[in-house]
Amino acid sequence: MSLLVDNIGELVTNDPAPGDGPLGLVPEAAVVLEAREVVWVGPADAAPAADQRIDAGGGAVLPGFVDSHSHLVFAGDRAAEFAARMAGERYDGGGILTTVAATRAADDEALRATAVRLRAEALRQGTTTIEIKSGYGLTVADEARSLKIAFEVSPESTFLGAHLVPPEYAGRADDYVALVCGEMLAAAEPYARWVDVFCERGAFDADQSRAVLAAGMARGLGARVHANQLSAGPGVRLAVELGAASADHCAHLGEADIEALAGSSTVATLVPGAEFSTRSPYPDARRLLDAGATVALATDCNPGTSYTSSMSLCVALAVREMRMTPAEAVWAATAGGARALRREDVGTLRPGARADLVVLSAPSYVHLAYRPGVPLVRQVIHNGVVA
Repeated sequence: MSLLVDNIGELVTNDPAPGDGPLGLVPEAAVVLEAREVVWVGPADAAPAADQRIDAGGGAVLPGFVDSHSHLVFAGDRAAEFAARMAGERYDGGGILTTVAATRAADDEALRATAVRLRAEALRQGTTTIEIKSGYGLTVADEARSLKIAFEVSPESTFLGAHLVPPEYAGRADDYVALVCGEMLAAAEPYARWVDVFCERGAFDADQSRAVLAAGMARGLGARVHANQLSAGPGVRLAVELGAASADHCAHLGEADIEALAGSSTVATLVPGAEFSTRSPYPDARRLLDAGATVALATDCNPGTSYTSSMSLCVALAVREMRMTPAEAVWAATAGGARALRREDVGTLRPGARADLVVLSAPSYVHLAYRPGVPLVRQVIHNGVVA
């Protein structure tokens, strides 16, 4: 069964071949989908016939958002922590353990319900591909069940046993790293595509982070790194050294960090929702882009420091606060996220790509930043099916 989406005022393909600029813009366009794939893209007046039709109403159409950093498997609520930060308290990462305690106490069905709810919430807002991390269990059993639930919700699941040293290992970080690299990784690996580590002062140092990533990579997992979020440190350069798919957060970068990213395939994944929610300095996306680094945008959806599933909000924040152009931000939220997940089948609308697209009730992608906070996503097609 084929599906024609036409009367598109402006089509973002992220493919320079059919259209203008890096977004591959095609005005007055159409897209044909079949068997969960894009099979044709071009001007509406040249579109082939199809079995079904959706009228985009002159709105813009873009690839589904690719959110390459989220933490959807958790229990509890940290609204009081957020209120305290807004009253002037400084965020130091310690709130993670509040969520750890709540997550350990929750049963599987409660954790699954939260993850499914947030995944559905993100899909309604145009996110068709999402990565989900563990990291709020920090025991062998709790990390394994968290990863199993994450994998049920998305194939882009990430083992983050090295999120923080849990209270029972206080003062024994190396012992905890040994657990993460051994028994915990073995239990979690069947449900994970990626391994991640919080390389940060107060969490894991460079040697500990390297050990965690190397252990995961030895089991066939791809590497990702929480890097340079709260302070300058070795995270970004470690990510580049190991060929990690992404270095995430990147709020505190020196010239050497930027040069390393620009000279590598490691994507700088920026999560402006975290800076918004913690009143922290935003990453300087402009410096990264001007240096030639690849930039992605993600929500970092989590209960403590970025409780949003809205990629549209992240696009608006990136434009307003991180000096990205609307075109750069939309590319980063779609094709950039796909690069961060090393995926070629999403984040673009070209023949052979997965049939994931978003119809806006606005004439241009620019409106995602121009009209912040407005629910502009009118329709979502995921795997060729209207969501």
